[in-house]
Amino acid sequence: LESELEDIRGAGTWKSERVIASRQGPHLRLAGGGAGIINFCANNYLGLSSHPEVIRAAVEALEKFGAGLSSVRFICGTQSIHKDLEEKIARFHQREDAILYASCFDANAGIFEALLTPEDAVLSDELNHASIIDGIRLCKANKYRYKHMDMQDLEAKLKEAQKHRLRLVATDGAFSMDGDIAPLREICQLAQKYDALVFIDECHATGFLGPNGRGTDELLGVMDKVTIINSTLGKALGGAAGGYTTGPKPLIDLLRQRSRPYLFSNSLPPAVVGCASKALDLLMESNAIAQSMAAKTQRFRSKMTAAGFTISGKDHPICPVMLGDARLASVMAEDMLNRGIYVIGFSYPVVPKGKARIRVQISAVHSDQDIDRCVEAFTEVGRKHGALP
Repeated sequence: LESELEDIRGAGTWKSERVIASRQGPHLRLAGGGAGIINFCANNYLGLSSHPEVIRAAVEALEKFGAGLSSVRFICGTQSIHKDLEEKIARFHQREDAILYASCFDANAGIFEALLTPEDAVLSDELNHASIIDGIRLCKANKYRYKHMDMQDLEAKLKEAQKHRLRLVATDGAFSMDGDIAPLREICQLAQKYDALVFIDECHATGFLGPNGRGTDELLGVMDKVTIINSTLGKALGGAAGGYTTGPKPLIDLLRQRSRPYLFSNSLPPAVVGCASKALDLLMESNAIAQSMAAKTQRFRSKMTAAGFTISGKDHPICPVMLGDARLASVMAEDMLNRGIYVIGFSYPVVPKGKARIRVQISAVHSDQDIDRCVEAFTEVGRKHGALP
C-alpha cells in the first residue's frame, strides 16, 4: 500500500484535504489562519447551506425530533417529517412519489438492482457519475455503454437492446466533471421510438436549472417524458446530506420493499430533513434564487475565455478550466489559494488521464467582485506557469 501511495504522489494526483474552520459559503476561513478566502469549489449553488432560514429549520427539527432515529425506516425510523419531505420532493418535481436515502450515491446504488432483472437492459452514458456506474454494476441486467452524448451510438445500442424485456436509458442530466448538459429532448425521442424508459441523475441540476429550478427536464421541456429522477439534498438543496428517487408510485413502492441502501441504512437525521425541507420551500415560493445563476455563470465563462482559457461545458455553473496536465492543475490550484481563491485541481482517476482541470463552481451568493478577482488570479497564475502565453 505504501508503494502504491508513493506512485500516486509521484504522478501528481495526490488529493489533499483542506480543513475549513468556518461554515460553508462564498467566503471561508481555513484552519491554520487562512481568512477571507473566496470559495469557488463547493456545490453550494444557491448559497443555502448557510442561509439563516435553512439553519433555523435544522435547529427546530433537531429540538423537536432529536438527533437521529437509531433505526432504519421500516423498523422504527420513519417520522412525519420524512413523509412530509418525500411528498414535497414529489410535488417539486411534479412526480407521483419520492423516497429518501442517506445520499444520492445510495439512491443510485439502490435503484438498478431493485428494478432491473437479467431479462432487461440498461444503456448508460460513458461519462456517467461513478455512483451510476457502481449502481449498474450491482444489477444483473444486460449492460450497454454509449459514447458521451452521442445519439447515433445510443440509437444503435437501443436497436441492439430490442431483444430484452425492458430498456432503461441512464444519464446524468448535467455532467459534473465537464459542465455539459445531456440532450434530453433527443434521448426522450429515441426512448419513445424504441420503447425505453429514461432515468436521469439531477445532482448538478436540481434547484437552479430550468425556469423554476426543477432541473434539466424542466430546462429542456421534457418533464412528462423522463420516468425516473435521482437527485441530492447535499448540493443546492441545503448542502447537508441525503438523496432521493422520485417517479411513478409503483416504482417507489418497490424500492421501499427491495432497495438495499434504503432497507439497511439509518433514516435521514431530522436536522438534515429540516434543512432540505426549508430549501424546497424557498425555491417553491419564488424562482428568484434559481434565476440568479445565469448572469454570474456567463460573467465568469466569458471573462475566462477572453483571457485565453478553455472552459468546458456550456451555460452551467460548473466551469472546468481545462489544463491537461495533472501536476499543472495541482500547482496552479495551490498558487490560486495563495492569492485567496479556493479551487481544486481534478485529475485521474476522477477524470480521464490527460484531461486534468481546475473545476470552478459559481454560486448565487458570489458577487461580481468575487468573480472578477477569481479571473484576475487565474490570469496571473496561468501566465506564471505557462498555461497562458
